[in-house]
Amino acid sequence: MQLFLLDVTLILLVARGLGALAGRVGQPAVVGEIIAGVLLGPTLMDGAISDALFPADVRSSLTGAANLGLALFMFGVGLEADAGALRGRGRLAIGGLLGANLVPLALGIGLGFYLLREYSARGASPTAFVLFIGLAISVTAFPVLARIIDGRGLFATELGGLALAIAALVDVVAWAELAVVQATVGGGATLWRTALFVLYGAGVLLVVRPVLHRLVRAERSQKVPAAWTFPVLLAGALLSGAATEAMGMHFILGSFLFGMAIPRTGGGALHADISDGLTRLTSVLLPVYFVVAGLQINLTSLKISSLWQFGAILFVAVVSKLGGTYLGLRTQGMSARPSMAIAALMNTRGLTGPIVVGIGLQMHLFGGELYALMIVMMLVTTLMTDPLLSLTFRGTVKIPGSIREGEESARLQAATPP
Repeated sequence: MQLFLLDVTLILLVARGLGALAGRVGQPAVVGEIIAGVLLGPTLMDGAISDALFPADVRSSLTGAANLGLALFMFGVGLEADAGALRGRGRLAIGGLLGANLVPLALGIGLGFYLLREYSARGASPTAFVLFIGLAISVTAFPVLARIIDGRGLFATELGGLALAIAALVDVVAWAELAVVQATVGGGATLWRTALFVLYGAGVLLVVRPVLHRLVRAERSQKVPAAWTFPVLLAGALLSGAATEAMGMHFILGSFLFGMAIPRTGGGALHADISDGLTRLTSVLLPVYFVVAGLQINLTSLKISSLWQFGAILFVAVVSKLGGTYLGLRTQGMSARPSMAIAALMNTRGLTGPIVVGIGLQMHLFGGELYALMIVMMLVTTLMTDPLLSLTFRGTVKIPGSIREGEESARLQAATPP
């Protein structure tokens, strides 16, 4: 217990310090937190530090805390998935979704065939491995993207609203794809597992959602004590995660579904309270997750030949996201500069990407070497986002307020960082 408490203290201080340092150079705090996980892992001093600080019995306790933080984080992601953001943006959002998800998914599957022979774990399903690589390439980190948009003052702009809508759609589709990939690992039980999960998801959205709507109304009318609402909703999210885990699916899918089921209409204050409470909890628990994940990354074990594979992974990840999103928006009539800006935002994978790749490692689809390469790729693509945005808006004070071709009357605020 002493070492556990000391480890959590160390994780919080190192993660917060490197997160603050990342913020000072214009990067999301999550970049520093992921780097903290790598530095506290076996990469430094051939694992001597990580072995001394994180022995096996302490790692199991940290893993439990990390999984709790992950479940709560995914509850928050589902909570923020707002279908109302699509109003008036449907055609552009669908074009962006197809470009930002399907193009990277297809090219990522092709990359998966290239990586299959060298990196697939023994006994792993080749189909699941290839699909999972496609999924890992196609993800976008919605929470990080939202923070970048907020930091640049784009929340109230048409460009920012459309980027959030597309990212939310990409997030929902990505978790649905993860459910499909995980179901394929089930062998003969795949069909039943998939059917059961679909029925459960429908039940959460069609049956549980109205119950939660009544709870929101009761809380507003003070029929239910406000102190009860937050813990009840947290309990529901954790139970939903336990239910999907019992089905053989990952617990994050259940927590995400429960977050999506919470109604936004009429519960603005409650929604803000829940988000604030989750932010406080996950700010403590998510750094623990990144360090637990970092304990499985040893960059010194990578071979020189791995640089070729890393180059291929990074090339496919960047080109597919930037090119796919840009073309998807351009075909719907969006002008070039806003299309490129949204494409740059879709290319960020920090936070969500490492979570997805960690699940693939837990499913024994690949080993630590490919896991390390994918984590580094996700760090690099996240680091690229801010410079790409600055390059896109270079030399401009304002960009067109209408993001469609030929409509130049309105204006958006400058996206140049302070």
